[in-house]
Amino acid sequence: MSTANAYIRVAGIDVDVVYKHIKNMHIAVYPPLGRVRVAAPERLDDDAIRLAIVQRLPWIKRQREQLRNAVRQSEREMVAGESHYVWGQRYRLHLIHTPGRIRFETSGDKLIMHSPENSTTEARREALDNWYRQALRSELPALMKKWEPIIGCKAAKWSVRRMKTKWGSCNRESAHLWFNAELAKKHPHCLEYIVVHEMTHLLERLHNERFTALMDGFLPDWKARRDELNAAPLAEENWSRKETDGASTPGLSV
Repeated sequence: MSTANAYIRVAGIDVDVVYKHIKNMHIAVYPPLGRVRVAAPERLDDDAIRLAIVQRLPWIKRQREQLRNAVRQSEREMVAGESHYVWGQRYRLHLIHTPGRIRFETSGDKLIMHSPENSTTEARREALDNWYRQALRSELPALMKKWEPIIGCKAAKWSVRRMKTKWGSCNRESAHLWFNAELAKKHPHCLEYIVVHEMTHLLERLHNERFTALMDGFLPDWKARRDELNAAPLAEENWSRKETDGASTPGLSV
């Protein structure tokens, strides 16, 4: 079965379109961040696909909101024995009561939290979030330096922040890149993929054929890295894929 990929943007939502030798169109929303993917018959053009997506926007937005709610509901309690991910590896939280500020370190298969005995859950979460952010800030300079001469452009500024629906973003006018703090939980090659992805947007704003060709040239296995990133849990939970239900109609199944 032959396939071809494309990217389009509808109502501010990036959509991954895969053209296949199939009869009906299928729209799906994937965890953890609500990535929208369309499997479309080869005979359909972009306008037909955009129209189908617009018609299903309420459903798509509901699915994305459910995923965000699931992330909020799965917040860690920051107690001993919980599982946490650091650079794609799973660690069990080990608590050591010590005075002073809350700090973290990894040892073997443990994520060790040094914390005052009376510290609150919220304070522990905030400290862990700051630790993840610092881990990203430590890795990003070397990656940016590596890829600037390859891609042929340079970001004027980059920042780390928590984002609900994106792993990264790019402002082409200011050449400012943002990276999701959650990336510190993923395998390092997923972070590298996001760096290349966002830097490529400095050359091409849209997810179009030129963008895909540039990514293919810079990072030939970028699609595998993207799929690995989007398949990995955002929080420490097992996720299931959200897909459309309902009867099929010629050229459209949503």
